[in-house]
Amino acid sequence: MLVGAVGYNYRHRKDFIMDCPHGVGCPLILLIKEPSVFVINGIEHRAEKNSFILLSPDTPVKYHAAEEFYTDDWLYFNYEQGDSEKFERLDVPKDTLVYLGNIDELSQIMRSVAYEYQLMKEGHEEVTRYYMEIFLLKLARQLKCTDKKSCIITDRNSRFMQLRAYIYAMPEDIADVGSMAWDMGISRSSFQHMYKKMFGVSVMTDVISARMERASQLLATTNLSVREVAERCGYTNEYGFMKRFKMHFGKTPTEFRSML
Repeated sequence: MLVGAVGYNYRHRKDFIMDCPHGVGCPLILLIKEPSVFVINGIEHRAEKNSFILLSPDTPVKYHAAEEFYTDDWLYFNYEQGDSEKFERLDVPKDTLVYLGNIDELSQIMRSVAYEYQLMKEGHEEVTRYYMEIFLLKLARQLKCTDKKSCIITDRNSRFMQLRAYIYAMPEDIADVGSMAWDMGISRSSFQHMYKKMFGVSVMTDVISARMERASQLLATTNLSVREVAERCGYTNEYGFMKRFKMHFGKTPTEFRSML
């Protein structure tokens, strides 16, 4: 798939109308995030929140918000060799609205595609192709899931496990609890409750543990200053880092390093 244009989480007010009486001109993927009205080949349909559609280039279509806003991820693309057969093999329907139940994971992939596409660095076309391969496989899995509630639970559990792995891999990149909850598409309190229920510890306990583990590794294997170690572990305040380190290990960073 050759990406022509892509947009992540675009939001429009209710006066927004996309009207293409002669089709959109090339294949278009939409992840629909608000209740919407679609007129496809002259027939009106109601699209539920968290729906998907693949529009063919020449299919007459018109769509707009059903309530206050219309929000979607969108991707225009061109088929490359073998792509059309791949869509058929994966049973991806065309010009048909499909309720998926949960589109969080697919939307995150779309965000990555949008970022890579806008970056325009060397090899970006190949990277976006790989992202779209993953997108199609994940989409096909959801299309085959008849129990949407079960799919939502499985998908959310998978995303929590991915988040925890990321916390321990990149603790310096972890933002606040509110940002993590927003990325998951749930409230702050629900996010904290679900995380602790799944892993037995709070999310901030894991963040602190991951940062302290990273700090001990850097102190043991590098000549970085305490300030540099603090920065590489996600701390903006050196003294706050030193206090946290001593609470965790019973020693200051300097004392810890001197005993190695």
